[in-house]
Parts: sequence; C-alpha cells; structure tokens
Amino acid sequence: MVRNINDTFIKACRGEKTDYVPVWYMRQAGRSQPEYRKLKEKYSLFEITHQPELCAYVTKLPVDQYNVDAAILYKDIMSPLPAIGVDVDIKSGIGPVISNPVRSLQDVEKLGEIHPEQDVPYVLETIRLLTTEMLDVPLIGFAGAPFTLASYMVEGGPSRNYNKTKAFMYAEPKAWFALMEKLADMTITYVKSQVQAGAKAVQIFDSWVGALNVADYRVYIKPTMERIFAELRATNVPLIMFGVGASHLANEWNDLPLDVVGLDWRLPIEEARARGIQKAVQGNLEPAILLCPWDVIEERVKAILDQGMKQPGYVFNLGHGVFPEVKPETLQRLTKFVHEYSKLQLS
Repeated sequence: MVRNINDTFIKACRGEKTDYVPVWYMRQAGRSQPEYRKLKEKYSLFEITHQPELCAYVTKLPVDQYNVDAAILYKDIMSPLPAIGVDVDIKSGIGPVISNPVRSLQDVEKLGEIHPEQDVPYVLETIRLLTTEMLDVPLIGFAGAPFTLASYMVEGGPSRNYNKTKAFMYAEPKAWFALMEKLADMTITYVKSQVQAGAKAVQIFDSWVGALNVADYRVYIKPTMERIFAELRATNVPLIMFGVGASHLANEWNDLPLDVVGLDWRLPIEEARARGIQKAVQGNLEPAILLCPWDVIEERVKAILDQGMKQPGYVFNLGHGVFPEVKPETLQRLTKFVHEYSKLQLS
C-alpha cells in the first residue's frame, strides 16, 4: 500500500518553499507523556527499543497527540554500541554507564564492526513497521556523532567537563583518530541501514561537542564529520546536524555536506543568518519556556518564527529536548499555533 506522506518537513529541509513552517520536537516521544511513563513502569528503555511494535507505538504517539510534521525514531544513541563490543547499560537517574571504557589504542583495536541486519534487527523492523503501515509523516532516523559517543566510551559514563576525553584526544592522537574512524564506520553503516529500512531524513546528534573550541574541532572532529556526511549524501535524504552549547561551531557545520544546521536556544536565527549560514536551519525555542504561561510562550514563538520565515528552509523545533514536566497539551497547542501563524504569514 502506498501511503500519502505529508512532505512539508522534507521540503523545508531542502530549502524549498512551504505553505507553513513544519514542526517536530526533540524528545517528543518519552518522559513528558503519561502513556510512556506507564510503559516505563514495566519496561526499560532497551526493552522498549527491542520490541518493534512497542517502539513503533512510542514513536508514533506524539504524531497523533501533537500533529507534528515528522516522527523521530524512539531509541538511544547508545543503541549500536553493543554491536561493536561496548558493554553499555542505561542506569536510571545516571544515564549510559560503560564497564569497558576506552583508554588506549589497544582498547580501540578491540572494537568490532556493526552488521545492522544481524546486530540491530529490531531497530530496522521498527522503522519498516512505522514507514509501511503507521506514519503519514516522514520518519527521522538518527545516530550519535563520534565525539559524543567517544565521550561516554572514554569517561565510562556521563561527564560534566569531558576532561578524560579531551586528555585522551590531545595526548593520544593516534588512538583518538583510530577511534574516530571506527565510530565513523559504525555511524555510516548504521545510518544507511536506517534509510534503507525507510527513514526519510537523518539527524546526527553531537550533543557534547560544544565542549571543544573551534580550533580543536577543526583538527580532531571535522575531518571525521566531513567523511560521514559525504558518504551519507548517497542516501539522498536530508541530513541534519545538532549539538548543545555549540553555537561557536555553527559555521563549521555550515561547511559540511549536510542540509540543515540545528540551532540551540543560544544562537538567534537572524544572528546565524548574519554569520553566513545559508543552509536550512532548525530550532530553537528555549525548552524552559514551555513551562511558562501561554502568553509568554506565544510571544517567544512569534519572534522565532518571524526570524525563521525570512527565507525558505526553516523547521521549528526546540533548542534541545522536551522536559519531563512539560504538559502534552502545551505541545499540542504550540504545534497548532506554529502551523496557523506561519500559514497566515506565508500566504
């Protein structure tokens, strides 16, 4: 059966004119939803993602509830790591904890390769289920970027300052670049398999790369990201880059062979454009605003939309993920407002 897909989000990612501004929210599926919290009483994150029908249900829930223009696959950036030999556990209240951290070239050389159909069949089955039977909006696949994955692998878990990761990067460049190559190989293979299964766009999350300055990014990270995006161009789907606290790297991302530069709330869209970012942009409401009264939300959203709509190629999103405390009704009302206000302005 051929499904009629709302492609407004895809058009915006490609810089084409749209009738209204498309919207989706990072972490739109998850902790802010009562239905999800009920599921989590019974299942862990990994248990949900290993059951395609359950994972597809969680992924689709915000599309039904909020009327957003894209779904993003519900899973974690850690999902592919066990396949290459990383012993990772998601611990409640802590996050990913890795029992075999990478601290040497020998540790890097022990890492294997991912074979998605054998190693993560449940991820691909979830995508097929969503894209052939369930969704009438595009599905966004995703992966963690090498620096962010490496930060967990070197630190052994979450970190506030990434001191061990940076020290490893500076002191062991041979091991560092070998790790970047391994993670790039994994990311390329993993993402391509998601697209082959039906994902219509891809977002790469480099959540913690903002911890690096521009000079170090150019030396230690950018060549790897250039390779990843260059190889993913062959998939012919929109490619999105996002990181938190990384406004100083936005122009570096603009150089990469990708389609959309994701902005957090620290960099206004008009300032990004003034800096020379001409690719499509995505963002960038401060997530905490969603806890405010509606008049405050509306005022902030109007200002962001007015900046974003000055040229084609704009996707409304938050500057990071939805907080658990955000009410589903707020996101529902926000989506409706973005659609209606932008349609009026663009008509």
